[in-house]
Amino acid sequence: MNYKDNLNLDKLPGHIAIIMDGNGRWAKQKGFLRASGHKEGTKAVRDVVEGCAEIGVKNLTLYAFSTENWNRPKLEVDTLMRLLVSSLKKEIKTLKENDIRLNSIGNIDNLPNKARKELLDVIEKTSGNKRMTLTLALSYGSREEITNCIKQIAAKAKSEELSIDAVDESVINEHLYTRNLPEVDLLIRTSGEQRISNFLLWQIAYAELYFTKILWPDYRREDLFEAIYNYQNRERRFGKTSEQLS
Repeated sequence: MNYKDNLNLDKLPGHIAIIMDGNGRWAKQKGFLRASGHKEGTKAVRDVVEGCAEIGVKNLTLYAFSTENWNRPKLEVDTLMRLLVSSLKKEIKTLKENDIRLNSIGNIDNLPNKARKELLDVIEKTSGNKRMTLTLALSYGSREEITNCIKQIAAKAKSEELSIDAVDESVINEHLYTRNLPEVDLLIRTSGEQRISNFLLWQIAYAELYFTKILWPDYRREDLFEAIYNYQNRERRFGKTSEQLS
């Protein structure tokens, strides 16, 4: 089935988030080092990003490196950071050609200086692009994000800059990393795992969840289109009944 041709381009998810899982298992299955899986995974990133831009998706967020990933072996972390720098350098041309703005969420102060500098440079050079926003979640953990959000609100309440009675969902949204992004409509996780892994816990409250057994290095835009087709054939009720939506 050609999923792209069967998509309703007027009802695309406004924000897609992807947990890119399976690089290590892909490498192990082929007898390669884990680093090979991460390197191959960058090809999937490029194809999926271009696929989103091709059909008109406005926001794509990729879980690139979690707060927990810092606990991985140093060699693997160093490899991931080098890949981040090299990928950003290589892909800036693609981002510009496709009118894609790069964004990041997470505690990027924890990144090595070279990686952080390259990230901020590409963010600056693509800041005027309008077609799509590509967000990389780097050194990101949702619990840390929510904890920081609570601390900021509490400090404002303590200084009487903000009334406790004024705290609502919009105030919380304003203090999250994703303050400039819409809520997630579709969350995709590859590799067959069916968990959220501390990713955008607040932002996916009403997202449709889609799990696939495809390992991330093998994931391509056709697989993305299938996930979007599946999304478009679900009924999103947001707490209402089917009759209320009709």
